[in-house]
Amino acid sequence: MLLRQLTLQHFRNIPLAELALRGRQQFLLGANGQGKTNLLEAAGFITALRSFRTTDAKLLPAHGQAEAAIACEVEHEKFGQTRLTITLRPDGRELWCDGEKIAKIADYLGRFLTVVFTSQDLLLVRGAPAVRRRWLDLALAAMDAPYLRALQTYHRALAERNSLLKVGAAADELEAFEHSLAPAGAELIARRTAGIAAIATLLAAHYTRISGASEPAAVVYRPNFAEPSAEALRAKLVAGRSRDAQLRTTLAGPHRDELEFTISGEPARDFASEGQQRSLVLALRLAQAEWFHAQCRVRPVLLADDVLGELDPARRRRFWASIDPDSQVIATGTTAPEAELGTWQIFAVKAGRFEERPVA
Repeated sequence: MLLRQLTLQHFRNIPLAELALRGRQQFLLGANGQGKTNLLEAAGFITALRSFRTTDAKLLPAHGQAEAAIACEVEHEKFGQTRLTITLRPDGRELWCDGEKIAKIADYLGRFLTVVFTSQDLLLVRGAPAVRRRWLDLALAAMDAPYLRALQTYHRALAERNSLLKVGAAADELEAFEHSLAPAGAELIARRTAGIAAIATLLAAHYTRISGASEPAAVVYRPNFAEPSAEALRAKLVAGRSRDAQLRTTLAGPHRDELEFTISGEPARDFASEGQQRSLVLALRLAQAEWFHAQCRVRPVLLADDVLGELDPARRRRFWASIDPDSQVIATGTTAPEAELGTWQIFAVKAGRFEERPVA
């Protein structure tokens, strides 16, 4: 997939931007705080109608504006030339694809793929389990409509069960939601197990390429409840009702799952160096992109937000060499990319405005 035109209006600090994108490498050049990341955020929004920076869509329209708009033209392996238009308002969003309004996000997910590389990805190694679960849910839901349906069913039932626990509801009331919670949870466990197994193989290969070392890297799925059957999970929920009632929350199930990143068998969070951790999350994103392509035969657009500054030159070169040469890359930075990285279409960014630089 290639982004060929991107238009933003009143998105964050960008009053109006119209970028015609040529070739496969674009670079947004400018000081911090000028709007480079905002443009990547808008480009990434087309994948799942979510920001990679915030869960509050009300922050996306510019201050004082009632709405923001994103429009783009895409060259797509399956759909050909396609035009998307997204309008963001405080009360929701509206999506149009080639003049047709899309009502259900499940009908849209997995079509227009991007993978974002950001310095905040270090939280996937260092941060709370919820950060890793969010990445996992977004990655799998983009490729797997049944996963999204199971996830939505699970979280609706979980929210209802937790509400009942808070008011001391009777067992028969809890049971009603456990009957939908358990099969959805079992499906999530099974699909997470399969998805992580595939991504872990790709991650190990990419880490070796980037690090230049023989140390093996892995991502391990550690389900809170390892038995992937609805009956076993339902029995676990029933057995835990008294404890859950005391703490007023559900303590068993995939909403408490964990992912662990390791290098040479040791937890990367505790034992890996800064360079190893950065190489690990870059390898994870490359693995995600390769997995997307393998699943649906669509190459995602790679959005790299100033992620390479902390890598040594050798790791930086190996990272760029690991990128699929047929993928489009839109990157940001405060200094121009090195000449050895190929020819870039460069846009100077200042105060939310974008000006293409002539090719030297």
